Amino acid sequence: MESGGEKRKVVIVGGGIAGSHLAYSIQFNADVTLIDPKEYLEIPWASSRNMVKPSFAERSVINHRDYLTNGRVVTSAAANITDTEVLTADGRLIVYDYLVIATGHRYPLPTTKTERLDQYGAENQKIQSAQSILIAGGGRTGVELAGEIATDFPEKKVTLVHNGPRLLEFVEKKAAEKALRWLRSRKVEVKLEQAVDLNSTSDGSQVYQTSTGESIKADCHFLGAEKPLASAWLNETILNANLDEDGRLMVDEYLRVKGRTNIFAIGDITDIPELKLGYVAEKHASVVAKNLKLLMAGGKESKMSTYKPGSAAVFVSLGRKYAIAQFPFTTISGRIAGLFKSKDMFVGWTRKQIGLKP
Repeated sequence: MESGGEKRKVVIVGGGIAGSHLAYSIQFNADVTLIDPKEYLEIPWASSRNMVKPSFAERSVINHRDYLTNGRVVTSAAANITDTEVLTADGRLIVYDYLVIATGHRYPLPTTKTERLDQYGAENQKIQSAQSILIAGGGRTGVELAGEIATDFPEKKVTLVHNGPRLLEFVEKKAAEKALRWLRSRKVEVKLEQAVDLNSTSDGSQVYQTSTGESIKADCHFLGAEKPLASAWLNETILNANLDEDGRLMVDEYLRVKGRTNIFAIGDITDIPELKLGYVAEKHASVVAKNLKLLMAGGKESKMSTYKPGSAAVFVSLGRKYAIAQFPFTTISGRIAGLFKSKDMFVGWTRKQIGLKP
């Protein structure tokens, strides 16, 4: 753990679910620096609830300082990496003994928690003042947002447009069909196999054009599509050869970047063929925390923990009480599934994982 009386320096780039859980787990075992462009961790699967109920974001947007009480937070993006240092966008050089890349997906988010809460308040006002709402993208984000709006504002006309043949393409067809039926039962208009041009409105007409020539009138729109990976910056670093064709970092069974002994990667940025889910990112963080503690204590590499992808359980909330839950052995829907996620969106459970009150 210590060399010459000093703790080993661990630098974690990225303050999402994976990076924050790792920082919390090793903060008393190492000299930890967390580099993140924002001052807070946001629990991403609570975003749709935050938009219809902004007060919910008080618990799901968490300042890094709240859980990282024995480490440093550098509020900046990482710009480059050498074999010994990380260069930040604001010009700081941060030395490391061990480096962990956890940048996940790229979200254009404000710097402070206050700004993020204000943003949710503004989005809520946009929803409240609209009579008709367009959501582009039928993945988890789009489906959950449609469900939240249909539940809290049943008088509003909600249209969900998705360019695929079915919603939620990362789950089994049966689960996707259940979600579609639920949305339509709440009078959400779902248009499949169409794309929508969000820039197609002109002169304040608020009429959007789809790829099939349809016109959709909506007072406002929200984008529910998946965000791009936050890995482009690695192309100009020593890890450029470690990126696969999709921009993900190639890792070994210990979650080390292949060919590197002291650089790890966790969360969505890894090339592991599995669903990129929050609790999977937490598992990554747990494995790397064990391995770093072992290595810093002088343990043998042969004793390192390995990460084995497993069958994933997937939850998609549908309003406050209902959900779709896909397990390896079955798919369930309705109120029982909703008990797992929809009431609190796993926010209390996630907060407890980083030492905070639910």
